Amino acid sequence: MRPRHLLLTSLYLITLWAVAACEAQPTVTILTKSGEVPFQVEIADTSAKRAMGLQYRHELAAGRGMIFLFPAEAPQTFWMKNTPIPLDMIFIDHDRKIVGIVEQTTPFSLEPRSVGVPSQFVLEINGGLAKRYGIQAGDRVRFDGIVTEGVTE
Repeated sequence: MRPRHLLLTSLYLITLWAVAACEAQPTVTILTKSGEVPFQVEIADTSAKRAMGLQYRHELAAGRGMIFLFPAEAPQTFWMKNTPIPLDMIFIDHDRKIVGIVEQTTPFSLEPRSVGVPSQFVLEINGGLAKRYGIQAGDRVRFDGIVTEGVTE
């Protein structure tokens, strides 16, 4: 009876692991004029995570990005200190509409980058993808698996 119990327990654990592996990753989908463009994202929802961002990363996998969640809408400003890859920064308001894009940021730059209008979310993706996919100000954005309530400084 002992080996059977061990087998059943093992099968149960393998099933739980498989279900967890199949769970949907947090995704930001941009609704462009030509279709939907999804990005699996890491979430920067604390001041420490927002401060670190994508610094020290030498690559960002295709179809991946980082979504910065802020507690309220305000003009957001970023820089590229310690970030060796060029990025596109997509600024999104509380209604999930793109209000501006900074394209092809310069790696390691200390120049402040902003679009000058309030946003509550900022999506960072590989530099050049906004242009390649036709992402523009005014496009709508959908969040899946991302909780935006309760974000604090």
